[in-house]
Amino acid sequence: MTFLVGENGTGKSTLVEALAVACGFNPEGGSRNFRFATRATESALGDHLVLSRTGRRPRTGFFLRAESYDNVASEIERLDRASGSPLLPAYGGVSPHERSHGESFVDLVTYRFGPDGLYVLDEPEAALSARGCRAVLARLAELAGQGSQIVVATHSPILLALPGATIYEIAENGEIARVDYDQALPVRLTRDFLAAPERFLRHLLTGDG
Repeated sequence: MTFLVGENGTGKSTLVEALAVACGFNPEGGSRNFRFATRATESALGDHLVLSRTGRRPRTGFFLRAESYDNVASEIERLDRASGSPLLPAYGGVSPHERSHGESFVDLVTYRFGPDGLYVLDEPEAALSARGCRAVLARLAELAGQGSQIVVATHSPILLALPGATIYEIAENGEIARVDYDQALPVRLTRDFLAAPERFLRHLLTGDG
């Protein structure tokens, strides 16, 4: 279980997207069987990554990209209509378009993700409440225990709390360093704010030091 953290613009999403592409996933998200495209925005980094594999190949996999999951949901519906065998049962039996954004994410990791898989997630917390984050955290822990490999770019201190996870922080100068949970940027910033919200608000809203 590997997490990537860092400020906006440091390249977390670019890196996980490139990893997903190098692993054979559709740049907009989905499994390796998804080949739809709406607008090509991915970088060329994925064409230059060299993957190192050990052990057995994953049995299944999925690339969850929060910003384009609506497009993936439309493709799931299309494939369900076009396929000889229904596809929706693998996603909880309901089209993601008929669920809230957060509910569809929880359905995805609950029903579609399985043991011995490879899962690349880009900021899944974008659609999740705090309770939803806890549900996804529990499911990711279960999947990791079942032999799955998971890489997540995130700003969520809840998801980062997954026991045994490796956390890498990307600095604004591009340097990457391994950090522990308490050192991770989302954890430090959230704790500092919750410890003294009035101080942060005074600084942000009035400019007082």
